[in-house]
Amino acid sequence: MSTQITTARENLSYTQTIGMIAAGGRYQAGRGFLGPYTLATSSDGRIFVVNRGASRVCICDLDENFIGAFAEGPGSGDGQLNQPTDSAFDSRDRLYVTDEALHRITIFDTEGTFLGKWGEKGDAPGQINGPSGIAFDSEDNAYIVDQHNHRVQKFTSDGELITHWGGMGTGPGQFNMPWGVTVDSDDKVWVADWRNDRIQKFTNDGEFISEFGESGEGDGQFNRPAGVAVDSEGYIYVGDWGNERVQLFTPEGKYLDKSRGQATLTKWTEQFMDSNPDERDTRAIANMYPTLPDHLNDPYRASSQTEPYFWEPVAVHIDSGDRLYVTESRRHRFQIFERA
Repeated sequence: MSTQITTARENLSYTQTIGMIAAGGRYQAGRGFLGPYTLATSSDGRIFVVNRGASRVCICDLDENFIGAFAEGPGSGDGQLNQPTDSAFDSRDRLYVTDEALHRITIFDTEGTFLGKWGEKGDAPGQINGPSGIAFDSEDNAYIVDQHNHRVQKFTSDGELITHWGGMGTGPGQFNMPWGVTVDSDDKVWVADWRNDRIQKFTNDGEFISEFGESGEGDGQFNRPAGVAVDSEGYIYVGDWGNERVQLFTPEGKYLDKSRGQATLTKWTEQFMDSNPDERDTRAIANMYPTLPDHLNDPYRASSQTEPYFWEPVAVHIDSGDRLYVTESRRHRFQIFERA
């Protein structure tokens, strides 16, 4: 006889949106994002948003104060980024950013000061080819998704290899272009196995535990899952990138809920429209929920035409208060949810 989890907190509840596109193109400055790929939250609650389009990190907070930016790129020098992909804080509030183009991890403090870097391109143990996801366990060991080598590598926070596992394939413990990773409160490692359309769970030494997911658009199915996060109670959140949505699962991997996004205007956008009333007038007559013909009504096109929806939800993040952050690279913003 199986036991079902019963709880009143099984739904994704929207709270707010933060962000807007910044002026200046790839070499932008000032408030706003350009192609944000991920974010991380520091111990004091500040939000560090990694922008792939501008190769910089922006700092803001839940009150939508824009605090500043650093690592202005693109570049390959110390403290610069080229194609940043993911980020995570260790227990000492040091921010680690993976860089897909530079095949390295760059380290900053919470003021944006460059602290160091490690990593080199290759396929030998300890080398990296296109690092994507990064996460830390309770002992400050770093788990790097080595996407083009189809594996996960475990390092000390200083970049010394501890172990690695994986390899190209579809079997348990194998990967096909993995992308996102997270470590839960029990130091179990969860990997978004992108091209295999599944989530895999491992011990912190790489022993396979379980998996869930399959290809498709139905509840509990995936189309290129990019991000995975686990809250303090073990509930699992998956950024279902190809289906333009986020899905919520029980700790056992049973489907509970999903969201296509519910974005509202941010304070930054409201202030922009106050200064540009013609933009507000144009928006007022626009159709934010268009009805698309059947041959165009796929997730990507629907999201591109529907402003509140996620458009390329590439990363999911859980903060210390169990709030869910969903980073949208195409709309230069992130949406925040709670499990309610």
